[in-house]
Amino acid sequence: MKQRWLLPILAGLFSCSSPTSSTQENSTPMTYSFLVGTYTKSDDQGLDFLTLVPKKDSVHLQTLVPNLANPSFVLASKDGKKVFTLQEEAGKGGGKIVSFERNPTDNQLTLLDSMETQGDHPCHIALSPDEDFLILSNYSGGSLSGFRVDLKGRLAFSQLIQHEGSSVNPDRQEAPHVHSATFSPDGKNVLVADLGSDEIYIYSFEVEKEAPLNLKTKVSMTPGDGPRHLAFSKDGNQVYVVQEMTAVLEIFDFKDENLTSRQRLSLLQDDFDGSVGAAEVRVSPDGNHIYVSNRGDANTISAFKRTDNGELALISHYPSGGIMPRNFNLTADGQYLVSAHQQSGDIVIFKRNVETGELTQTGLRTKGNQPVYLFPLTH
Repeated sequence: MKQRWLLPILAGLFSCSSPTSSTQENSTPMTYSFLVGTYTKSDDQGLDFLTLVPKKDSVHLQTLVPNLANPSFVLASKDGKKVFTLQEEAGKGGGKIVSFERNPTDNQLTLLDSMETQGDHPCHIALSPDEDFLILSNYSGGSLSGFRVDLKGRLAFSQLIQHEGSSVNPDRQEAPHVHSATFSPDGKNVLVADLGSDEIYIYSFEVEKEAPLNLKTKVSMTPGDGPRHLAFSKDGNQVYVVQEMTAVLEIFDFKDENLTSRQRLSLLQDDFDGSVGAAEVRVSPDGNHIYVSNRGDANTISAFKRTDNGELALISHYPSGGIMPRNFNLTADGQYLVSAHQQSGDIVIFKRNVETGELTQTGLRTKGNQPVYLFPLTH
């Protein structure tokens, strides 16, 4: 029997969840909606939902799917009608990937499928541009799991790729730890960050093949960097890599399906002394500004701007407003940045200057249960 979860929010709320014209904005305050991944401690916790109406000073968080263990990463299809999350756990079959059908008018979710990942502690999901293939990054398992996705959101296991290797930090890099997989904008390549081996793996992707992912090359990072997440520039010619363990944003040129390091930028104030843990990177909708979060004792979001020569320059390091900003995201129109803090439980709202890239705390915030991922819904 299909399971259903219902979030009792009026249908009209979602009709304005995507950017509107200036005329509409004048008559109806803009509403932004986010799926929120969490770590859980009890059965009443699970996948959360955030609603933000800045013009009304309103921010609201509630549980969308309870009794879902550690749904630490979540995303939706472009039309918002399919939702994919995971269960970051370990066991005989590893963690799990879970798919739902979502009704955008009332936010009702219907469980479609659930499968084991064959790797321990999946922590990241990548959906192909054509939305027909999912890649799970199994952190403790040090592996990638590939799943085909049919038009109804049902899953079929396709491929398991086990990484090997280690690096210089015996506590964090004793084995491979796959932290993320990112499709290139054209969908032909997948870049995989392995924190444990200090490498970016570049795979070709051809969904029509029996084994869609095939390794092309590996690019070594500076020993001890610990690559975590990455993002492509808007034109696809550069890659921004978060080096978790050294708190560095490294910029690579991506040409001929290979990476060449161009710039390394510290995420730390000059006088900083303490632990670090760089986490997430986001590119503004216009591609002109890059943002990176840093945990540890820093608890900051660093903002950078693109210069005329294609390099980045620091705007500022901003306090994130809480403890352990594991994840943050931008609204689709780039007007706001929302920061989620795993340890303090705060979700903090920043106003963003779309011209300069500068951030200002709005004073809007709410408390949640270990929020660790934010995915903006536009439908």
